[in-house]
Amino acid sequence: MPEYNQNFREMKNHIYSRVIRMLMGAAAAAALLLSAFTIVIGQAHRPGSGEPSSSRRKNDIKIADDYRVTVARLKYGGGGDWYADPSSLPNFLDAFERRTGIPTASTEKVIEPGDPELSSYPFLYMTGHGNISFSGSELERLRSHLLAGGFLYADDNYGMDESFRKVVALLFPGRELAAVPLDHPIYSCFYELEGPPKIHEHDGRPPEGLGIFDGDRLMLFYTYESDVGDGLEDPDVHGDPPVKRELAMRMAVNVFYYALTR
Repeated sequence: MPEYNQNFREMKNHIYSRVIRMLMGAAAAAALLLSAFTIVIGQAHRPGSGEPSSSRRKNDIKIADDYRVTVARLKYGGGGDWYADPSSLPNFLDAFERRTGIPTASTEKVIEPGDPELSSYPFLYMTGHGNISFSGSELERLRSHLLAGGFLYADDNYGMDESFRKVVALLFPGRELAAVPLDHPIYSCFYELEGPPKIHEHDGRPPEGLGIFDGDRLMLFYTYESDVGDGLEDPDVHGDPPVKRELAMRMAVNVFYYALTR
C-alpha cells in the first residue's frame, strides 16, 4: 500500500503540475502538442507510402492522447449499463479542451477497479440505469484509490440511485452522502453555477449534488435527479434544448476542472 500511494502521489503531482503549466501557457502548450502531433503524422505518412492505414491513424491518435488528460469510465458488474450515454464523454472531452485550453484526450478510458492501471487515472466517471456490483477486492481497490487522492464523479441516469447508495455504504462504511454546499468551489471553479442542473424530469424532484469528503477534500461527487450525462449527448439523442445542454456541459466542465486543479 505505501508503494501504491507513493506511485499515485507522484503520478498525481505530475499531472497537476502539468495542468498548472498548461493553464499558465495554454497557447504555447497547444502549439507544442500540435507540432508533436504533426511530426507523428509525418512519420506515419512518408512520401511514396500512400495514405496512412486506418490502424496507423488510430495509433497516431492514441500516441497523442497518451499525453493528454482524460476521463476514465468506471466499468462495474451487476447488470447495469455502465456504458450508457456513449456520445457524452467524447462530446465533453472535446468541449473541455476548447473551453479551458487544457489539452484533453479525444476518447475516454474504460477501466475496472481491479485494473493495475487504475492509479494512472485520478478522475473516474460512472453512470447508468440499473444495478451496480463490485467485489470485495474491487471495493478495497477503489477505496484506496480515492483516499490516495483520486476523484469519482457519479451521475444517476435514472435508475441506479438505490444500488449506488448501497455501494457507497460498502465503499465508505460509517460515512453518508451529504449535500455539497452551494458555495463549494465545484460550483464556481470555472463557471458560476447555482447548483446541479435539472436536465430531465425523472421523478420531478429537485436536482441534488451529494458527496463524500475526506476531511475538507471532496473525493466523490454524485448528481441525482439531474442527468448531466444525457445533456452531454448528441443533440438528436434526447432532443434537449440548447440551454439545458449548455447547463449540463458547464456542470461537467466544473467537476473535471475542480478535480484536476485541486
